[in-house]
Amino acid sequence: MKISIITACYNSSAAIETAVRSVLDQTHSPVEYIVVDGASTDGTLDILAGYKGRISRLISEKDGGIYYALNKGFSAATGDVVGLLHSDDVYAGADVLEKVARVFAETGADAVYGDLAYVRADGSVLRYWKAGVYDRASLERGWMPPHPAFFARREVYAKYGLFDTSYRIAADYELLTRLLYKNSLKTAYIPELLVKMRVGGTSNRSLKNILLKSREDYRVINTYGLGGIKTLLMKNFSKLPQFFRRAAAPR
Repeated sequence: MKISIITACYNSSAAIETAVRSVLDQTHSPVEYIVVDGASTDGTLDILAGYKGRISRLISEKDGGIYYALNKGFSAATGDVVGLLHSDDVYAGADVLEKVARVFAETGADAVYGDLAYVRADGSVLRYWKAGVYDRASLERGWMPPHPAFFARREVYAKYGLFDTSYRIAADYELLTRLLYKNSLKTAYIPELLVKMRVGGTSNRSLKNILLKSREDYRVINTYGLGGIKTLLMKNFSKLPQFFRRAAAPR
């Protein structure tokens, strides 16, 4: 099973190398690694040049932002399964993609996902996102799987589409809701930590972004009939237990 991994980056010199190595160190084969750079000016391209020949495809040009870049990468992918790894993230171990491939083969699922941990610069866990087993009603309760730990067959995106770039922050929520709720994909859950994400994501960098994300989340909820303001509140409050899991979370 060929797995395509997409990384979108822009001026990511502080973290991009750890993300790249995390993908290239995976024990699974074959892996197609596509990096989409937004015409960085900070040395990111110099770092990526050091992996020439190991990165399957490098695209560097100006774009409209992360969702445009990811769509570009997903469209270029040729793998049986496609996933993403943000430039600030790393896989929890070298065998993550091996586990993902095995579960796809064993279950015949359309999509496979696992857990994610938000980590500080020193690697300590700030918040542990235990995704849990999906059922249709869970989205109505504000649930969603962590998108960096979500992998789907390429044919799923060919059939149901990519990121809706009219969303600035919540396009991942819209996409997952479209795939899981509207189109009822068959999923399989790996109850293990798959991805470590450095804190400081776009959606939480400022009060303005938090408010924008809430407005966009509410738009998704209304578009797909997930339950209105109650679902939005549950979506936000459901994150609280994740902070209490951090002490016992895997490192």
